[in-house]
Amino acid sequence: MTDPAMKLIALEKTIGKKHIIKGLDFSIYPGEVFGFLGPNGAGKTTTIRMMVGLMKITSGDVIIQGKSIQSNFKEAIREVGAIVENPEMYPFMSGWKNLVHYARMMPGITEERINEVIQLVGLEKVIKDKVGRYSLGMRQRLGIAQALLHNPSVLILDEPTNGLDPAGIKEIRHYIRRLAEEDQVAVIVSSHLLAEMELMCDRIGVIKNGELIAINEVNEQDTTTLQEVHFFVEPIAQAKEIIEQTFEIDAKISDKKLIVSLDHATIPKVTKKLALEDVSIYGVQAHKTNLEEKFMAMIGENTIE
Repeated sequence: MTDPAMKLIALEKTIGKKHIIKGLDFSIYPGEVFGFLGPNGAGKTTTIRMMVGLMKITSGDVIIQGKSIQSNFKEAIREVGAIVENPEMYPFMSGWKNLVHYARMMPGITEERINEVIQLVGLEKVIKDKVGRYSLGMRQRLGIAQALLHNPSVLILDEPTNGLDPAGIKEIRHYIRRLAEEDQVAVIVSSHLLAEMELMCDRIGVIKNGELIAINEVNEQDTTTLQEVHFFVEPIAQAKEIIEQTFEIDAKISDKKLIVSLDHATIPKVTKKLALEDVSIYGVQAHKTNLEEKFMAMIGENTIE
């Protein structure tokens, strides 16, 4: 088993009498994109700020490539690139000068590396323009370029697609995936664009009231819970009667299709029974629960950070 790139161990945060983060334990591995979700006030931003040393940890630890944020901060934080909230730049300087200025703070960043990250985030045409003239999306790309300059092994992105148009969102998503797969960077992304997270992430961690309530593989097949299945059949009334009598479950007719809630294992049994009863089957469509539906079911709320 690969060692985790970042590991949270019994992470706690208390401010006054308020217990904000309650014993978070999870690991993020090289080459994976880990999505971090939570409803308003869940503690997501607080956790991210503790991960990068912007907020003091009450107890517990964050281990980055085997180095502790608590006891070996300088060594640990060298492994991290991050955008927390909005990237801050000098608006009176060009994008190029901003990156050069940042590069001076980190040893070993060459001009070649600066050009490489500019190309990666697609800012070649505007890199000599003043950042004050940049759109929000262009600033976001420059922030990602800055976070990548020192070749971090862990990249933390808070709302990385904020302000980007659909083409820009797709481009950043593909870049994040490539970064994880080709360079084996562990990427932690927090966003409220759930459809985008579903396309981008390997695993999703959900935090609520300061506690981790679930970690799920994005594409894992849930075979136990009921899912909505659409049967396109003729004669539809006969099919409805067969399903209800044989399997003792409700079926409803809607828009020329038969809708039934079934677990994964029962779908072929129902299909086989209909075929044996000479019902014509034109199609069977299992409705996959998307990330948004799973998230809402988990948190029981309709707002997220």
